[in-house]
Amino acid sequence: MGAMDHALSARKVHGRAVPRLGGIAIALAFYAPLLALFFVSSEVGRLLWEARLQTVALLLGSLAIAALGVYDDLNGSRARTKFSVQFVIAGLTYWAGYRIDVIVNPFGPGLQLGWLGLPFTMLWIAGVTNAMNLIDGLDGLAGGVALIGVGTTFAIAGINHDPVMLLFTAALAGALLGFLIYNFNPATIFMGDSGSMFLGYVLATTAIRSNQKSSTAVALAVPIMALGIPIADTLLAMGRRALRGAPLFSADRGHIHHRLMDLGLSHRQAVLIIYGGAIVLGGGAVLLRFSNSLQSALVLLGEAALVLLALRVLGYADLSKAHETLSERRKNLDMRAAVRRVGQSMRAAATPEDLWFALRDAAAPLGASAVALHLGRLGGRDGTGPWSVGFGDVELSSELVEIPGMLRARYGLLVERPGDDHIDFGWTDGRTQVDRGTEIAIELLCDHLVVALERIDRARESRDSGKFVALRR
Repeated sequence: MGAMDHALSARKVHGRAVPRLGGIAIALAFYAPLLALFFVSSEVGRLLWEARLQTVALLLGSLAIAALGVYDDLNGSRARTKFSVQFVIAGLTYWAGYRIDVIVNPFGPGLQLGWLGLPFTMLWIAGVTNAMNLIDGLDGLAGGVALIGVGTTFAIAGINHDPVMLLFTAALAGALLGFLIYNFNPATIFMGDSGSMFLGYVLATTAIRSNQKSSTAVALAVPIMALGIPIADTLLAMGRRALRGAPLFSADRGHIHHRLMDLGLSHRQAVLIIYGGAIVLGGGAVLLRFSNSLQSALVLLGEAALVLLALRVLGYADLSKAHETLSERRKNLDMRAAVRRVGQSMRAAATPEDLWFALRDAAAPLGASAVALHLGRLGGRDGTGPWSVGFGDVELSSELVEIPGMLRARYGLLVERPGDDHIDFGWTDGRTQVDRGTEIAIELLCDHLVVALERIDRARESRDSGKFVALRR
């Protein structure tokens, strides 16, 4: 079906094509025992029937999130679309009883949210759902962190004598253990968005439910600590991208696992260290359940000190790079502004040849000295055209000319799909890799190209109603 992660950018670390629909296996393994209990005459099945509103809401909500992830894995979807669907599902989940009503205050009474509980709960569910998606960057990382998080929630549910949440978390833990056999380094399959978003949703909802019976002092602190690493990674990513002038929801290579590998750790070592951090935070979350207000404050202060130390070691608190960050921000904003101008030219293009001339204007702002546009299915052709290659202002041949010392990179026009529709760029300025800011600009450029090609194809169809060109995006 083409559901492969092809490692076509500098932020990917696996370096080979790997199947990425493993989330379907996790979801099926999660649903199977829970659905079976509805049809078995037992005390356990009766518990699910008694809490059928919460049970059905969680099952249907997680199914909808998994379906959204499958669609994203196969076709790609914009951040706006994903967030819209996630917020709708989160709102329905709130209506079913999964609610955050209190803001933690270990030094005194908690803050009752009242009507603000709805947007706060929606932000929590959507935030954790996407946090698990963001942390899914190394073999076994998201699955292992999710397993530790669900183990923490399982323990809290047991302390609170909540058998329904025990069942849900046990089913998810079993599904994750089975999947990690194939997902731990070196992975033979990835969970994809179908798995990471599914895990994030189930973790977010079960954490809310399991801690609704907790004391006011720890009501929200427990799930935050249990899922501390993906939450912290998400907040750091958003802050980092805002400072560097990158889109908040673009991918980059500055996540916690990337920083650990930059320190010289191997793939497995980085994953195991993050596992260790998740266990420490999860253990602190369980301790909070047995603590009074003063003890809770001490636990939170101790965990905060460890987090600050980790941030310093990983280089997130290095103020000496502030000037470099600001320079990078200006460069990224300039590149994206240039890409927007090229996109406006592409919207006025009438033929693929016109697109080629517009594309050449984008090479200089991107720092590239050579660019090639190869069109096949999207261009309505069975091969490349005379507009395929340019170097400066001179067209050369049907392939990108190799120059000694040139760094060459290829980007598929369809999201993470290699094939005959792609752009080749070449740099001769001495760089050894393409920085993430340049990659983001190129990905935006590819989006403009696809939209323009689809528009040109629709115009071609209107001129010749007997011809139909199937487009798949």
